[in-house]
Amino acid sequence: MKPILYSYRRCPYAMRARMALKYAGIEVEHREIELRKKPESMLLLSPKGTVPVLSIEGRVLEQSLEIMYWALMQSDPDGWTLVDESIAQAWLEKNDGPFKTLLDQYKYPNRHPELRQAEVLNQLQEIMLKPMEAALATNTYLMGTRRSWVDIAIFPFIRQLSKVDPKVFEGLPLPHIKQWLQRLIEAPVFTAVMQKYPTWVD
Repeated sequence: MKPILYSYRRCPYAMRARMALKYAGIEVEHREIELRKKPESMLLLSPKGTVPVLSIEGRVLEQSLEIMYWALMQSDPDGWTLVDESIAQAWLEKNDGPFKTLLDQYKYPNRHPELRQAEVLNQLQEIMLKPMEAALATNTYLMGTRRSWVDIAIFPFIRQLSKVDPKVFEGLPLPHIKQWLQRLIEAPVFTAVMQKYPTWVD
């Protein structure tokens, strides 16, 4: 029986989980949810009600990084996990912590009328984009010359940022990030997981 994956196409957490599963060659039963009408079968497995959720023969993984780690333990043909774990965790903590908070503020300015978008963008650059640009100036990927799970975990959030205001993003002095982003957007492991599925109904 295939693992069951509850997902939402545009969610960056779900994207990185789908990419890791695809890369590892793990076939899943994909259940695309509707955020406003989450299926009862998913909520029974994971009452917190966020995607992704992966059900594997009675075991439930309800965090995207958990799903990535599990997938890569099954199969890691290109050595995505062969990285300095302390540096990897530092990138992830920055991305999933302060960067994600600021990204939400930048993406939904109507929810934060007290904040100025330009100031939030400056903070995004200082916290994440400038360190990334510096790392990518000397290497093709964040952890070196080869793609790793760290690139895959962070990429969907940088992609989301680039889409908030494409003209503004294009004007930022981040040539290496833009090359890295385009490389991952064009990667087969990404294009393969962005196909559209009908909404799952229990």
